[in-house]
Amino acid sequence: MKPLILAGLTLVSALAQAQPLTLERIVSEPALAGSQPFKPALSPDGQRVTWLAPREDDIERFDLWQYSLKSGQRSRLLDSTLFEEGELSEEEKARRERQRIYGKGLLEYDWDTQGKALLFPIGGDLWLYRLDGDKPRQLTRTEAFETDARFSPKGNYVSFIRDQDLYVIDLASGEERRLTTGGEGSIKHGMSEFVAQEEMDRMSGYWWAPDEHAIALLQVDESPVELVIRNEIYADGIKLTEQRYPYAGKDNAKVRVGVVSLGDGKLTWAPGAEDKGGYLPRVNWRADSQALTWQWQSRDQQTLQLWQWLPESNKRSLLLTETSDSWVNLADDLHFLKQRPGFIWSSERSGFRHLYLMDASGKLVRQLTDGDWAVDALEAVDEAGGWVYFSGRKDTPTQRHLYRVSLEGGKVEKLSQRQGFHATVFSKDGSVYLDHFSSNRQPPQLSLHKANGEQLTWIEENAIDKGHPLASYWGDWTQPEYGTLKADNGMTLHYRLFKPQVEPGKRYPVVVRVYGGPGAQTVKDAWSRHDYFTQYLVQQGYGVFQLDNRGSTARGHEFESQIYRHLGKVEVEDQITGAKFLRTLEWVDGDRLAIYGHSYGGYMALMGLFKAGDYFAAGVSGAPVTDWGLYDTHYTERYLAHPAENAEGYQVSAVFPYAKDLKGQLFVYHGMADDNVLYQNSTQLYKVLQDAGKLYESKDYPGSKHSMRGKSVGLHLMATIEDFLNRRL
Repeated sequence: MKPLILAGLTLVSALAQAQPLTLERIVSEPALAGSQPFKPALSPDGQRVTWLAPREDDIERFDLWQYSLKSGQRSRLLDSTLFEEGELSEEEKARRERQRIYGKGLLEYDWDTQGKALLFPIGGDLWLYRLDGDKPRQLTRTEAFETDARFSPKGNYVSFIRDQDLYVIDLASGEERRLTTGGEGSIKHGMSEFVAQEEMDRMSGYWWAPDEHAIALLQVDESPVELVIRNEIYADGIKLTEQRYPYAGKDNAKVRVGVVSLGDGKLTWAPGAEDKGGYLPRVNWRADSQALTWQWQSRDQQTLQLWQWLPESNKRSLLLTETSDSWVNLADDLHFLKQRPGFIWSSERSGFRHLYLMDASGKLVRQLTDGDWAVDALEAVDEAGGWVYFSGRKDTPTQRHLYRVSLEGGKVEKLSQRQGFHATVFSKDGSVYLDHFSSNRQPPQLSLHKANGEQLTWIEENAIDKGHPLASYWGDWTQPEYGTLKADNGMTLHYRLFKPQVEPGKRYPVVVRVYGGPGAQTVKDAWSRHDYFTQYLVQQGYGVFQLDNRGSTARGHEFESQIYRHLGKVEVEDQITGAKFLRTLEWVDGDRLAIYGHSYGGYMALMGLFKAGDYFAAGVSGAPVTDWGLYDTHYTERYLAHPAENAEGYQVSAVFPYAKDLKGQLFVYHGMADDNVLYQNSTQLYKVLQDAGKLYESKDYPGSKHSMRGKSVGLHLMATIEDFLNRRL
């Protein structure tokens, strides 16, 4: 393969002198990253690749694009401006926020099994587009909002949720059937509960049997969850929102699993498939449609069980159990084999997530991967060829690559070659895959590959050439330096450092950009829109430093579980290690270090400023958790346990005991309609700081949710942060 990246760099350098990056340009069209394929998919017939992409005239509106493998041509398949969009329902707004889906137009779509039709929601209704037709066909036309729509496994039906009940449409007859009743108030059918959406990465509450004879579904009863009246403050008024929010230590929703028959419409509840004071994070059918499985997780999340139920005989059995002294992380790697009894399972029982082949009863056949590195996810299984494909960190935790291993075990083979982050989408038969790739040196690209890694063609090369939106700025685009430090217990900490243009003898301020929480990673070789503001700060004369402290993901469970029962301790200690390292650099002004983060990063900024004021002169805290008693059950209790069992842990993990020690300059911002990290977290902090006589600055954004999305909000926020840093450093 030719060195496309180097060629692009050389070309751009020769074309034009770099222009300075501006805040206005960061939020303007066209997007700096160029063409950004979103939700790429291979059509089941293997004839085309589809993806969503923002319009050049409106980067917040998405259209559906296609690439014909036969002709090699790209074209817009569906223009979102042809459809009228109504106001989203409150349920759908919340669902999209938790899915991290932002924008307008076409944001979701689903292929039928033959690759002949597409299903997509828009304007609250469902539309069907047949590739051999002239125009889309509207499937629903109601005042209600249809959500979570998809084709059935064989393409005979479309299923969806309306008014908290499950429906199907027979595509041959056009008949609409309601499969559940009673979905109203606190009762929901086929829907996922709040903590499943926010913390378990499960956005749906129903699952088709592969042969279409039945649908498994959840019944969620939210009545035990505390009903709170939450203020959402907008520019033109205050909206009182009722929300059942499961605060840490409080009651969760009641959840159980049932199966509804497509034949007679009978709903049967699976024996024992209830939360039992814990959680039901995963539901799967066996490949032959004869058995239903579910995963049960204890409330303390130290036990995870895989159960199986045979509806025909009504027999239930426990297939396997995972345990941990801290917590068991969830995964989506359960895969039932079709050509032999058994399944593939992933586990962190060795300390790192690896893949295991199990027999039909749940007994270990063989471990497929092993070592002091982590598997990210099972990507595909080619039973005929005998291959298991997975993404992971075998080479380095700062990059993600595609690998494969034989079902019979043996050597792991690396398939992806370019240094950076690879996300793959395999064809149904596992013969080809899409590689959604990016790195610090290359904005997102999309290419098609054979299963052995050989590239067949570009779908979207997105080369940084003369016409690319980045071309005018690329000459001043700073590449980070990577390195490692040692934590006080000897564990390796990865960092990356963006240096400004350094003049000899001059010393510069440094902004430590941090997230610091579990399940996330900031030090990686991948393209990120968050780095645009980093690049801007570097061009203004700031260094920017990022360090993944203990508790971060992709480093194994021991590294992550260092935070168990006491948050904000080892994370801050590691950030101090980073600050000490910065002070050893000749060009760094050690008295002008700032710490800046959002969400858990906002919490870290507060803890860094309150507990390590000798190292950080200023802090920017965005949408911070300040009191873990105000956050939800599944996330908080995973790391701090139940408040009744670890009251001291909650107290020492809150920011309030340390606020009195504030020395430096603090700026806090929060969205006033945040339903994730509630605005109350910041208002409580304001009161504590005021009572302690501590000065601080704040900006609160009317109507903004946790993501702080929107062009005007983003521009104002970046300008405000820059102003604060300029004044305080």
